[in-house]
Amino acid sequence: MRKCCEMKGFLSFIVLKMISKNEMSGEDIREELKQRKGSKPSPGTIYPVLKSLHESGFIQECTHGHKIKKYALTKKGKKEVESATKKFCELFYDMRGEFEKCV
Repeated sequence: MRKCCEMKGFLSFIVLKMISKNEMSGEDIREELKQRKGSKPSPGTIYPVLKSLHESGFIQECTHGHKIKKYALTKKGKKEVESATKKFCELFYDMRGEFEKCV
């Protein structure tokens, strides 16, 4: 059954926002989302998002001695996350009272 408000369109934004705070691997992102949502997304959900963000020039692989591939924002990614965050806040700020009822 199709749901009206699955919020799938926000995954790229959420991943970009998470990487803006720390260099992260795909597994780091999956674990963080598990902590936030209670379920761990599959690699088939996360890695295509990382590939798309990388191909768009928003993130880059960083090797700083990590055994596991980690990602960091590029300059373009920093601008994008700032712009997307501003847009998100403009869209949803007037609903902040409604969100408080959820917790």
